[in-house]
This record gives sequence, structure tokens and C-alpha cells, in this order.
Amino acid sequence: MRKQLCRGKYHEEMAQAAGQHGLWWAILIAIILAGLLSRAIHTGFLIFDKYLGDALYAAMVYAILRLTGRLTRVTLWAAVAMFAIELFQLTGIPASLLHSGHPAVRICARLLGATFSVLDLMAYAVGILCLAGVDHRLRIRNAGAACTAPRARSSPVT
Repeated sequence: MRKQLCRGKYHEEMAQAAGQHGLWWAILIAIILAGLLSRAIHTGFLIFDKYLGDALYAAMVYAILRLTGRLTRVTLWAAVAMFAIELFQLTGIPASLLHSGHPAVRICARLLGATFSVLDLMAYAVGILCLAGVDHRLRIRNAGAACTAPRARSSPVT
């Protein structure tokens, strides 16, 4: 009788996470580069010039949370983080930080955004859901590999 090599969902996910760490770093770097390009190159199409960057920003947050390896429900936590950032803009604090004399403060204000927009929330949802879809496909693809990979056997003591 063949012994099942997979010990449970936790062990399966940990094996997958360990094997995909480098991949998620590559994804994060690609997202950051694409986000910078989306802000530097203007096409004249609002959906590309504005909302692609927002979607990539949310995807970046997802990738960062995924890299921690500590969270389950990364999609939920990424959405909560992006929603909180967008709601924080309603306080007016990020907008007032844009007028600071310190360049680092102005950069942080730019990263947070200064004005609330429901369209930003929709772009964030698109970015998070796209990366969650990629994550789901990777998990499905690697689920079998984590359970079927042979484990090293210790040699019997004689």
C-alpha cells in the first residue's frame, strides 16, 4: 500500500510558499517597474495613464503581503489595506502633507494619494483580483507537486 506523502494543508502550503518565494520577489519587482513606467509614459488614455498605476499599486500591496508568508486570506487583507489608504485621503491629511517643506513627506503624500475616488477603489480591486487569480493558479499548479514529491528517507540503523 502506498503511503500518502502529504501530511496536510498546512504542510502543503508551507512547501509551496518556500518554493515560490523567489517567484514572488520577481513578480513584485515586475509590478514596481510596470507601475513606474505607467506613471512615466503617457498614452493619452485615462485608463492606462491613471488607473493602470492604481491597479499595479494594489497588486504590489498584495505581493508584499504574500511575501510575508504570515497571512492567510491575502486578498482580503490587501483589499482592507487599500480601502484604508483610500479612506485616509478623506481626512485631508495626505493633501496637507503635499505642502510640506520636507521632500520625504511630500513623497509619502504622493504615494498615499491626496484625493478620494471610488474609481481608485475599483482599480485597486482589479489589481488585487488579477494577482489573486495568478496566485490561485500557481497554488493549483503546485498543489500536486507538494504532495507527490518524494521525501528523503533516513537510512536504517544497523
